[in-house]
Amino acid sequence: MCVFTIQLQAQSGLETVLTDISKNNKTLQTQSKYWEAQKLQYNTGNTLYDPTVSYDFMRGTPNAIAGNQTDITVTQRFDFPTVYGKKKNLANEKSKQADFYITANRQEILLEAKKICIELVYRNKLQERIIERKAKTEKFLTDFQTKLNKGEGNILDVNKAKLQLIEINKDYQLNISTINQLNQRLPELNGGIELVFNENAYPEYLPVLSFEELEATIENNDPIKKYLEQHTVIAQKQIEVSKALTLPKFEAGYHYQGILGQNFHGARIGVSIPLWENKNRVKQSQAELSVTEVQLNEHKTEHFYNIKQLYEKYTNLQKILAEYQTVLSTINSIQLLDKALKFGEITTIQYFLEASYFYTATNNYLQAEKEYNEVIAELYRYQL
Repeated sequence: MCVFTIQLQAQSGLETVLTDISKNNKTLQTQSKYWEAQKLQYNTGNTLYDPTVSYDFMRGTPNAIAGNQTDITVTQRFDFPTVYGKKKNLANEKSKQADFYITANRQEILLEAKKICIELVYRNKLQERIIERKAKTEKFLTDFQTKLNKGEGNILDVNKAKLQLIEINKDYQLNISTINQLNQRLPELNGGIELVFNENAYPEYLPVLSFEELEATIENNDPIKKYLEQHTVIAQKQIEVSKALTLPKFEAGYHYQGILGQNFHGARIGVSIPLWENKNRVKQSQAELSVTEVQLNEHKTEHFYNIKQLYEKYTNLQKILAEYQTVLSTINSIQLLDKALKFGEITTIQYFLEASYFYTATNNYLQAEKEYNEVIAELYRYQL
């Protein structure tokens, strides 16, 4: 059975970075305020209509016969009683959906921050290797130059060391530039607040979960899936509201009329006849429900195969890392090459050529190690 890994919950530099960004990120703050406003909007309009008060004064002609007429009307309109409960349920479901959107957006930003930190760990580890190689090559160049000055060496060794040092210095400067750029991205995600990540070790991991268990766990915690599922619930609630709105509306109130010295007053009751106002509204809501169901099924299929591809990449990288660790821990290529060069068993050109194989393998190992951690971050984004 394949084994997977889950990040330990111990506090670390990475966790501190993610905590700060989750609090200070401007996009998350903006989204939070936006959805707070949206939730208020969802609950707006689920109250009674504003009451209507009208006053009419009509002067009669001729005055002696017709007199003046006064009308005062106070009216309150309202939907069919079941509409208000269904609208409230619809607003609650929309508010739940907003929370899933906020969660998905937060995970996206924190995953970006986590990948930056993983890249920084890789770059810091790579820089250590480059510095070691740079120091060794500088020593070689100094030794070769000293021997040449004494007449014991040759110019080819000096030139070869200089060429090697140029290439190493190039890698050194490019890597420093990349580290600086990555460290500039963190304050940007942290709302402009200074944030530096100097770790050179990845988080520790515990082996757990088979693919089937992992896939089920991810699906159960996927906020995008929950968002789409909630969209389906909302569409169903919208159908209920649309059907309720096709029922008659009512109005009730008070009517006063004064004419020719006589006063009339009493209750006013009215009802609307639902013929045209909400025509096709139910059909529209049913069509929207069909669309949301298709989107949900599409996401489930796409998400399953995305998880499967990531998991396969993880297992392959796990094997590759194990092979690299086995080989690199059992050989002492650089030490052997140093001895061979010292005793004249190989030339300088042969030394640098053979050493390049070892350094290339080491760099490839670091690259695979970075990709391994990135895959884990992708698979466990739902924990962010």
